[in-house]
Amino acid sequence: MVRRWTWAALAGVTALLTAGVWALRAQDQAQLPVADPNCSYFGPERERFVSALQAKQRQAALTAAVAAQLAPLAVKADAVIPLPLPPRSNHGGLTESRGNTIDKYIFPALAQAGVKPAPLTTDYEFVRRVYLDLTGHIPTPAAAVSFVQDPSPEKRAKLVDSLIGSPDWVDKWTMWFGDFFQNNSRNSQVTRTIAGVTAFNDYLRTSLENHKPYDQMAREIITARGTNSYAQGELNYMVGGVVGGGPIQDIFDQQTANIATTFLGLSNLNCLLCHDGRGHLDSINLWGYYTSRKQAWGMSAFMAHTATTRPGGGTNPYQVQDSINRDYQLNTQTGNRPARGATNSTATVSPTYILTGEKPNPGENYRAALARMITSDFQFARATVNYVWEYFFNLGIVSPSNQFDPLRLDPAHPPANCPPSAPCTLQPSNPALLNALAQDFISSGYDLRALQREIVNSQAYQLSARYDGAWDPGTADLFGRHLVRRLWSEEVHDAIVQTSGILPVYNNANWGPVSLAMKFPEPLNTPDGPNGPVANFLNAFLRGNRDDQPRRPDGSIAQALGLMNDNLVMSRIQPSSGLLKLVLPLPDDQLVNSLFITVLSRPPTAAELSTALQNLKTNRTQEAQYLLWSLYNKVDFVFDY
Repeated sequence: MVRRWTWAALAGVTALLTAGVWALRAQDQAQLPVADPNCSYFGPERERFVSALQAKQRQAALTAAVAAQLAPLAVKADAVIPLPLPPRSNHGGLTESRGNTIDKYIFPALAQAGVKPAPLTTDYEFVRRVYLDLTGHIPTPAAAVSFVQDPSPEKRAKLVDSLIGSPDWVDKWTMWFGDFFQNNSRNSQVTRTIAGVTAFNDYLRTSLENHKPYDQMAREIITARGTNSYAQGELNYMVGGVVGGGPIQDIFDQQTANIATTFLGLSNLNCLLCHDGRGHLDSINLWGYYTSRKQAWGMSAFMAHTATTRPGGGTNPYQVQDSINRDYQLNTQTGNRPARGATNSTATVSPTYILTGEKPNPGENYRAALARMITSDFQFARATVNYVWEYFFNLGIVSPSNQFDPLRLDPAHPPANCPPSAPCTLQPSNPALLNALAQDFISSGYDLRALQREIVNSQAYQLSARYDGAWDPGTADLFGRHLVRRLWSEEVHDAIVQTSGILPVYNNANWGPVSLAMKFPEPLNTPDGPNGPVANFLNAFLRGNRDDQPRRPDGSIAQALGLMNDNLVMSRIQPSSGLLKLVLPLPDDQLVNSLFITVLSRPPTAAELSTALQNLKTNRTQEAQYLLWSLYNKVDFVFDY
């Protein structure tokens, strides 16, 4: 066993998962920019609301640390087929794509800031990155080699087209939207059960498979009504806003706060439903500073006709019906939020859209009116593209992505009349790009596939995580260098079982047998139970619970130990089955190359090959096991770069 550790020089991930990069997390907790730390909104979820500066610093530090440990390029620069894009203008040796909105704005902004962009990815880097980002899986060795050897100048765009809309793409983006809509069987307030989760999961999957426009999805989710949340999946979003222990207005408020966060990026509305912004959001959000609780009630009033109930209690399905015939009442003294008016007050608030002052048409269903206003609001498109951008670039154009400040978005009308403590600069790092990308999304018919295609076909997305020369981390939000991310829990699991060639079969009474974690409907229902070995391995990589524990990119000692010692890894480096059984009969050089291209989607460098060949001269079978183990512990296995 001691000999295995001599392969650690080929690995190097342990230091990244346990070292000082993650100390920035403590800084995030210590420097939260909120005037009222007692606000319940900044409790368990407080790290969602760190400042943009801290998010940028954290991501920049991680990228620099990962890039420093990457192996030298295994192919020469002249072996990389350049993108065949007709030039419009030149910035640091790169040409922006004709017609690509992103490149049209990114590279001039870099040039204006005097920032040299990173080089483009090699084909090996690109094929792994785009497979992971679009499907959550790494490419098969045959797919990686075929792509690299393809001489077609259009091969990157063709690969993107083949992945978007594929079954693996549907799995990955069903998981992404499950996180985004917080589709869980239970949270601190409500139990939807696995039947409700599965129904919502099926709704999301079907919508993605059918290429449903996102504005249609939003309207269906906001206006959903029915009597069985176990059969009608879209009901479960409204069910997720149920709050116990208080008056019905608490439910209206939470449902409204969820909608504003999800579809408009306005998480601060949740604060405003407890108190005026002034005195609480002063240093965070200019729009929030000028917005009152009464205005926030006007948004909640769109929910005032909606009854979200569980007839019979227990584990029965929920119903969502527009069966209440009164407006939002200000008559509460107890509950989860501060008092609303005097006891037995007859005062009511009618629905008013908080960003425009618009009201429902005469006789119009309140939630239908809200859905219409939201999906026709430019902020809906702006928030959506920013959420998706944040996923692909690992930092939002507006960051945090759910804390938009509507008074600081328009470059044609910069913020004015700012109180001394309030932010008074444009919020997006590239406001013109954000607006242009939102307009493209609208023009496409709110097509999520078109949005993703535009992003991953841009040269901005295809920049390397490596960087030549000195790099200023303060420019990370200009996106002149690709920012890395640690793989999701499910991606780590699936990469291990797929590359090893030993697929498990997980049986679950609720949703049948599966082999890949990317098909799990939610974190709380891992097939071997909440404390089983598979659940523990996935939980170590911080997949969250879709409630008060969001998915996190942090490293940990548990992750390093899992990659080094967990049975999921150790059982898959045995010579009697799987990948090793296939490659052991090969000559040494072919064995080494096969393991590298299978696990890391690239060939070994000359130094890696030399070291591996030398080690294989003694006790070949055991040394091959150690080599495979070391590849699962390399930086470029566990990070998407």
